[in-house]
Amino acid sequence: MHRRGIPRPVAIAAVAIGCLALVACTMPVTSAPGQAASPTPGQVVAAFYGDSYTRGTGASSPEHRWSSIVAAERGWFEFNPSVDGLGYVINRGFAPGGDLVDQIVDHEPPPDVVIVTMGLNDAFHAPEEADDLEPAIRADLERLRAELPDARLIVVEPFWHQHERLASLDRLIGMVEDAAADVDADYISGASRWLQGHPEWMSADAVHPNDDGYAEIARRMDAELERLGL
Repeated sequence: MHRRGIPRPVAIAAVAIGCLALVACTMPVTSAPGQAASPTPGQVVAAFYGDSYTRGTGASSPEHRWSSIVAAERGWFEFNPSVDGLGYVINRGFAPGGDLVDQIVDHEPPPDVVIVTMGLNDAFHAPEEADDLEPAIRADLERLRAELPDARLIVVEPFWHQHERLASLDRLIGMVEDAAADVDADYISGASRWLQGHPEWMSADAVHPNDDGYAEIARRMDAELERLGL
């Protein structure tokens, strides 16, 4: 994840700064281990649009990330191009293979479900540059809605990893929720608190979840998806 202009007590660990938070030097694992190269006829294609928390950084292996757990439980074909350090604004243009929205809307066959989990890194966006954040959120969600009109679009409240919450995080959450409502997307609230108070769910870098943390995210996500009828 990306650090910009954050005082030391609430800054992300230094390991997250190098190599553009790994965006430029770590290729995403776009599909679950052992998954076929293409979906079987009638199989639901689920695309995941996110950062390191959706890529599964900190897990012992990709199959332990929450997206792969959720997809496996439902028999979905997983397409997950998520990369570390990415945001609606932060580090755009550095994703391997091109912009993630491009990759998702161009995927063949088109996704049936798109789950958006972006935003954590944007909470560290410099305040003087924040004016471009809300338009960027809206642009992404509006494009996903317009170019994948038949997909179930699900927007998740940005994840969070620290006990201390930045004021910018709550403003960001409001922007994401409003933009989701405006494109008639399903919205999952509360995700910024799913790991709160459980340091044992964090990996050695104290920034990303470990296998237990991802299992908890998967459990909470599964309950929310069931609530939405998925």
